[in-house]
Order: sequence, then structure tokens, then C-alpha cells
Amino acid sequence: MGGSRKHVVMLPFMAQGHFIPFLALAKQIQQRTGCTITIVNTPLNIQYLTSTIAKDSSKTSPSKSEIRLVALPFNSVDHGLPPNTENTEALSTPQIASLFRSSRSLEPAFRCLISGITAEEGRPPICIVSDVLMAWANEAAKVVGTVNISFNTSGAYGTAAYMSIWLNLPHRSLGGGIKEEFSLPGFPDSCRFHISQLFPFIRAADGTDEWSRIFQPQLSLSLASSGWLCNTAEEMEPQGLEILRKLVKPTVWCIGPLIPPSMLDPSPSSGFAGRTGKEPGVSPEKCLEWLDSHPKESVLYVSFGSQNTISASQLMELAMGLEESEKPFIWVIRPPIGFDLKGEFRPEWLPDGFEERMDETKQGLVVHEWAPQLEILCHKSTGAFLSHCGWNSITESLSQGVPIIGWPLAAEQAYNSKMLVEDMGVAFELTRGVQGSLEKEEVKRVIGVVMETSGKGEDMRKKAVEIGDLMRAAVKEEGGHKGSSVQAMDDFLSTLCS
Repeated sequence: MGGSRKHVVMLPFMAQGHFIPFLALAKQIQQRTGCTITIVNTPLNIQYLTSTIAKDSSKTSPSKSEIRLVALPFNSVDHGLPPNTENTEALSTPQIASLFRSSRSLEPAFRCLISGITAEEGRPPICIVSDVLMAWANEAAKVVGTVNISFNTSGAYGTAAYMSIWLNLPHRSLGGGIKEEFSLPGFPDSCRFHISQLFPFIRAADGTDEWSRIFQPQLSLSLASSGWLCNTAEEMEPQGLEILRKLVKPTVWCIGPLIPPSMLDPSPSSGFAGRTGKEPGVSPEKCLEWLDSHPKESVLYVSFGSQNTISASQLMELAMGLEESEKPFIWVIRPPIGFDLKGEFRPEWLPDGFEERMDETKQGLVVHEWAPQLEILCHKSTGAFLSHCGWNSITESLSQGVPIIGWPLAAEQAYNSKMLVEDMGVAFELTRGVQGSLEKEEVKRVIGVVMETSGKGEDMRKKAVEIGDLMRAAVKEEGGHKGSSVQAMDDFLSTLCS
């Protein structure tokens, strides 16, 4: 490894939505400092990251960067998980709980790795950057005499709400009952949350349950880090950041949004270099050809992220609503909840002859498993995004001025959706969760509202464009000018390297 170069060790949580920003952050730190970066995870996740980096390098000029990938021993079967299961993709809620618990088993091998680097280089890494959900790394950092920085891969508002809910359980009354509406510690009294914004296992949490025992210690530990990195920009979420900074006492550096530079500074030569490391269910070329055949801002893109799906009845109502809306759409579709997400898709889950009709009429392009999301969102024909409101998808969509139809399904997504609707005015919420009621008439109505070229739809589009402009300004570095996120990154790195 060589003893003169400074070293940063990074520990993402085992989920694709977390790997993407961690890899983007690693590249930025390496390019700006020349530090050696070591990303640590389980063997199959390291294979995935290796594949992603290889695709990146093949689509851009060969990189000389020092990003090392190190696998820690892990056997999913030892933790009650199916064989070869090392991230959240395609897992049920109870299995995701098992995965969370299993992450702590990486700690002994992680400590050995940090100690080995320290012995070999004659000094500890200058810092560990750990996922907020892997905050046990705080303790490993102290042992070798370095600092741990928590990296929040989501936005500020959603994270602040998520943490406040888990640490305070404000939806439970003193008598132990459940409140329909509640205020959230740290948020203004006027900002009310509803029980339907809590997914079932959070709603049932009482501090003694399995999920509380997972989240409360990790989130508390993350608050004891030496600093926080947040995947947002100062100008995007002023209220969310004000709330988060009251909750998180260490310095919070806003260094996002960590999305491909080509999305924020498009040029004819810039491609989308290996964002996911996955093979799409339809080629980017076919997708772009299909989009080219439709007018500007006329297509609805529908995708629920890398690990989410909806119920069979919701799938049916959504399909009928999409067809009756008469709007062109691209729909990334997976088997419904309760079935193997990677299994065969059954025709009976959709209206009779649905895929064939969509293909014949060119109204819909149905994509199984995976689609080239960046290319779709950047295309001029894409007019709106029906999304689960995961943070990566939100920043990708808003960077292109594409408004959102929200259908939050897990994690902090309901709070992201609340912010998009109430604070930003760039979204319209369709329903919540896999228990949420859904009828085709409502699907048709909401699509009509968001995709109209005047009124509310036009207003949302204008506001989305404004947010996209703020994002671009935050990451811009030109001449002597540096955007707020570039300045924050420089400040963070100078603090580390001083």
C-alpha cells in the first residue's frame, strides 16, 4: 500500500441505494486528495462494486484511482438468511431485519483490517467513513486512534424525520396507544405527521421490539461520530438541514447530490458510466428509440427502485389506470409482494392482454426487472416519474426538472414524499405503502394532474426545474467560483488532512 499516502476506509450498508452514493463519494475524495480509498463490505457486494467500477472504467478514460475493494468474511446462512444473500434486494421485511442484525458480525474482521492498515502504514487511516446504519464503526475507529465520519446517503429532511421517529416513537401516547396524528420532536409544531406515513413495523415499535433494538443503538451511535456527510445541497433543503443540524451535534457537511456529473453538466461526449452494474431488462438503445417516438414531456416513467414492489391488487389497478390515462409510459415491473422478486412474472398479475396491447399501440414499454433509469430521466420526452421516493431517484429526477408522483414504500421515503409535496411543491402523492388503497380512477386522475401542460402540472415542472438549477449551482466549480457542495467537500477534506 505504501506508507506516504493518506488512507480513507469506507463502510457502506448492504443495500444498492447506499453503494451508489458511497462509490460516488469515494471517487470524489480520491480525485481531490489522491488518498488511497478502501471500500469494505461482504464478498458478493464487493463483486457487485468491482463490476460497477469495471463498467465505469470501460465507458470513460482508464482511471488511475486508488480505490481498493476488500471483502470481509460473511455467510448469510449463519444469520438465518437464504444462501448468497448479502444485500437488501429481493428480501422480505423479516429478512431485512436479519440482514441488519448480521451487519454487526462484520465488526471483528473490520477491526482486524483497520489494525492491519495501521501496522503496515505506521499510522491509522485518516478517517473511517461509515454508513449511518453501520455506526458501530465509531468504536472501531477509537481503538486505532482515528475518527469516524457518518455518511447519510439520504436527504436531510427525510433522515431527520426517520431518526426523530425511531429515537422518540412520538406516535405512541403515554398510555401506549397509537395516535393518528402527531408532532415530531425537532420539527415545527405546525408540521404534523400521520400514522399512515409510518410503515407497519415502525407503527408497531414500542422500544422493546426487534426493529427498535436494531435502529435505536445504531442511530444513537451515529450521533456520536466526529462529523456527518449528507447527500444533499444546502440550497435544496434549507428547513430539513436546520432540523437535522439541531439533531446532529457534530458538523454536517452537505456534499451532494452525489449523482453522475453527466446529469448535472450534460455534454454530447458524456455518457452514463455504469451507474448500477446491472444489465437492464431492455437495452438503452431500444429505450431511447421508444422515447424518441413520443413528444416532449409526454411520457410517464414508473419505477419503485431496486428492492421494492407492490401488492397484486395494486399492480392490477395501476396497470388499468395507466392504460386508461392514455399517456405513454415506461414501467419497470416486478412480481408483487409475497412472490420471488427475481422469479418469473405471471401474465395473470396484469389485465388480460395488457403487455401485448401496450406493445401494439406503443402506449407503454413494459420492462421486466431493470431499466436504464438515468437515460430515461434525461430524455426530453420524459414528463413525470412515478417513484417510491428513494433519495437517489429523487435527486436524479429533480436534476432533470422532472416532477414526481410519490408512492413511498419503505425507510424514510414517506418523509421524503412529504417534503416534496409540502415544502418543494414538485410532487403529488398517489398512495402510501403496500397497504395503501389504490383504484384505477385515482391513478388516471393523478397522472392527468401531474402531466398536464398547464395548471398544477406546469407549476410542479417549473419548481422541479428550479430545484435542478440549485443542484447544478451547488456542485459547480468554474474558475475561482465553487458551489456550496464543492466548498463543503473542500472544508471536510481540509479538516481531515490538517
